[in-house]
Amino acid sequence: MSVQNPSRARLTELFQALLRLHKSLLDAERVSYERVHGRIESNGAFLQLTLTDAWFAWLRPLSQAISRLDELSEEDPSASGAGITALLASIRSLLTPSETGEGFGRHYYNALQQVPEAGLAHAQVKALLGS
Repeated sequence: MSVQNPSRARLTELFQALLRLHKSLLDAERVSYERVHGRIESNGAFLQLTLTDAWFAWLRPLSQAISRLDELSEEDPSASGAGITALLASIRSLLTPSETGEGFGRHYYNALQQVPEAGLAHAQVKALLGS
């Protein structure tokens, strides 16, 4: 995928890979949350927690990036090219695990160590993003 001019098919592939990564992270966080706080009663309650509870706050930058990618991929390619390029660079930066950092990078590092599905999805996303 050319970072300068990714095709719609490539963006769709990246979008799907990001969704798989996001789901693996959400599923793992749900299990951790339920160990501490008890079972979440419904998917609606889980959605509300992901949007408002501090436990899930670290995942929101990834959620927002996925949403923005979806929006930009629907726009006219000539109008959104620079925006997509900037967003891909932002996603690449966001998905840099940090063993010693804080915030998303630190949580992400820990998740990649503990959740095999996240590690596999991470590798796929990174391959699609390029270096």
